[in-house]
Amino acid sequence: MKNKEHLPIFGIGPFLVAGMALTTAIAIVLFYYIFNIGTLNSFTAMLLCAAGVVLIITGVDVWFIRAVRSNMDKNIKENRFKTTAIYAWVRNPMYSGWWILFSGVSLLWHNILLLPVIFINWGIMTIVLKNTEEKWLHNFYGQEYEDYCKHVNRCIPWKRS
Repeated sequence: MKNKEHLPIFGIGPFLVAGMALTTAIAIVLFYYIFNIGTLNSFTAMLLCAAGVVLIITGVDVWFIRAVRSNMDKNIKENRFKTTAIYAWVRNPMYSGWWILFSGVSLLWHNILLLPVIFINWGIMTIVLKNTEEKWLHNFYGQEYEDYCKHVNRCIPWKRS
């Protein structure tokens, strides 16, 4: 690549996030409002709602506080590979934050039929990232990116030893 070329600033992000949001919204409308099946009305519902709030807060923390405010745009423009801060915990914190947030939203409706949406969104995110941004990063950074992938999770923030 020429010196002035760099990876896309936004990449596939807006489309991926919109796809996960749409999947979550369609499932909520179908199972909670249209068919009105699978809704829990007990202590379990209260636990799911509480877990949903925690996940939403965590998602916003990972996405906005940790990823958006990390100056990643500057690193991309300067072709620097970032592996510190939140990027030492998860390779795709912006998408992970949104996925965690949408998982929390799914739990707020305390509907058992919305639980698979969490895994469907994870699958969407994994497939899209493997076939787009991960290929771009591998082509751009080569072995450095491969080594990074061996030590940092794709979607779930987790500090490996």
